[in-house]
Amino acid sequence: MIAKRIIPCLDVRDGRVVKGVNFEGIRDVEDPVTMAAFYNEQGADELVFYDITASAEGRGLFTDILKRVASQIFIPLTVGGAVNSLEDFDRVLKCGADKVSVNSGAVANPGLIGAGARRYGSQCVVLSMDIKRVEGKFHVFTKGGRVDTGLDALDWAARGEAEGAGELVVNSMDTDDVRDGFDLELLDAIAARVRIPIIASGGAGNMQHFADLFTHPGVDAGLAASIFHYKQVGIPELKAFLSARGVPMRMLKDA
Repeated sequence: MIAKRIIPCLDVRDGRVVKGVNFEGIRDVEDPVTMAAFYNEQGADELVFYDITASAEGRGLFTDILKRVASQIFIPLTVGGAVNSLEDFDRVLKCGADKVSVNSGAVANPGLIGAGARRYGSQCVVLSMDIKRVEGKFHVFTKGGRVDTGLDALDWAARGEAEGAGELVVNSMDTDDVRDGFDLELLDAIAARVRIPIIASGGAGNMQHFADLFTHPGVDAGLAASIFHYKQVGIPELKAFLSARGVPMRMLKDA
């Protein structure tokens, strides 16, 4: 049985890891290089690095910080932020990323997903979606959650898979940092439309929330930030908790 993945997320702004609630009230947390090294030692399965204001500010991703982060870890690294072209893919991969996350750039140009998949392989292309309920429907937001595209998230997920994305990051803006649990309704709806792996993001508050998450078919990984950043939950302890409940985990001693 394929092991489920535990993935910390570094939201980076102005060279620092930050975190907010429902994409607002952003506050400083830590240096991204220090934090990346910590998660590598803790046995995280992967690490996600988002330059969260690059798209909204119309600039390139912080490649200098990315290179320093990549130099500190030996686990897969997914990177996103202002990826709008194959040149951006190339630049991010040369900085040490293993996978490239597309969001706003893919909404503006859906062909970017397929172009990236053809050049680098589907396993390299991650479609990240920031999703919020609007009048009872799931809408896709871009520019760091600032712009409602009006796109139906379920349709967009299915199109992303058809275009060649290798996996999806499904980030619920409604549950982001609320810590009441993952948005299982949204995740079930997405899983009913796609076959590629789903990384669930937004809402983790304790270890039981991950246990609940992994009872849902189609969910391959749980992504979180605050509970790991503030050491409310340790990754080794979380994996032991999940393994004891029958969730297949890659334990640090297995590395």
